[in-house]
Amino acid sequence: MTAINSVTDLARDGAVAVITLNNPPVNALSEAMREGLIAALREAEADSAVQATLLICAGRTFIAGADISEFDKKLTGASLRDVHTAMDAARKPIVVAIHGTALGGGLETAMCGHYRVAVPSAKLGQPEVALGLVPGAGGTQRLPRLIGVEKALEMVTDGKPISAADGLALGLVDALMPEQDLKSGALAFTRQLLADGKSIRHTRDRDEKVTGVPPQIFSDFRKSHNFRGFEAPEEAIKCVEAAVTMPFDHALDFEGRVFLACKDSLQSKAQRYAFFAERKAGKIPGLADDTPVLPVAKVGVIGAGLMGGGIATVFANASLPVTIVETDAAALARGLDTIKSNYESSVKRGRISEEEARARFARITGTLALEDLGDR
Repeated sequence: MTAINSVTDLARDGAVAVITLNNPPVNALSEAMREGLIAALREAEADSAVQATLLICAGRTFIAGADISEFDKKLTGASLRDVHTAMDAARKPIVVAIHGTALGGGLETAMCGHYRVAVPSAKLGQPEVALGLVPGAGGTQRLPRLIGVEKALEMVTDGKPISAADGLALGLVDALMPEQDLKSGALAFTRQLLADGKSIRHTRDRDEKVTGVPPQIFSDFRKSHNFRGFEAPEEAIKCVEAAVTMPFDHALDFEGRVFLACKDSLQSKAQRYAFFAERKAGKIPGLADDTPVLPVAKVGVIGAGLMGGGIATVFANASLPVTIVETDAAALARGLDTIKSNYESSVKRGRISEEEARARFARITGTLALEDLGDR
């Protein structure tokens, strides 16, 4: 095995070059990873003994996205688009092996591979809209070429990931691999490609699903979706429209311009600020990551009003017994009735069964005595 850099390794398994990316905790596409991946691809291409390349990630996930901490910094090294250009230039098949999540730039990179395999538990998505952005490295161009325009519109505007099984059905994934043996399965898949004489498939050239698409698809999609004032979903629709109406390279440039405009918008800046603030709020200064977590066996809630009832419901839904304390019997009765009504509404909407609603409500006990919160 050759260490290309601190986050990229290259090894050869017979005729297959294996590129392993290792940038914990989520293999974010940092500058070092981008530089390392390009260098590893070039080395594999130059090795006459290599007939195909397998791209895989170490740790708990595939590439879970771009390193968004770099968004407001000046680009000094290779861009993600440079990585994809190197993949598009490959003369040998590239197989991408996915576990955990392939999100944002991770999925964009996977789509530049010629074949994709994944374990059943893997999730794939373009969640950029949650940060007020559109995919900025070909996501809105390659995704419709693989799964069709309508499903691509859904994925880039709601940001929700899909399962590997759904990816297989849609054409985003070519095969599912054993959950605990991704690398061996992916190597076997790659060797079979070589044995069968399978050719390189550049996603950028697969135009059959973006050819002859009626414009009404886009107008109908806009009419049937309410984005509640968020700008990025509409911009993402425009980018998918470009995949249908423009040559690939022109549409890719259009997507890039839209991404930069979104990145500089006040809305995206606010959404990114909220993202980092929420992550920071979940960390307690001075508390080590390996601090043991105390087990929770039961919960006490003071007050049966809107807030107290909601808190009690959350814990009851998590299978924990809850005691609600009130100072007034009428207030306690109202609070418990509200919780019961909410469960009944969930049953009517088909979210939970009647049996489950009864079980959850049974975990909640009301009392007027504060001492009932103590252990007996």
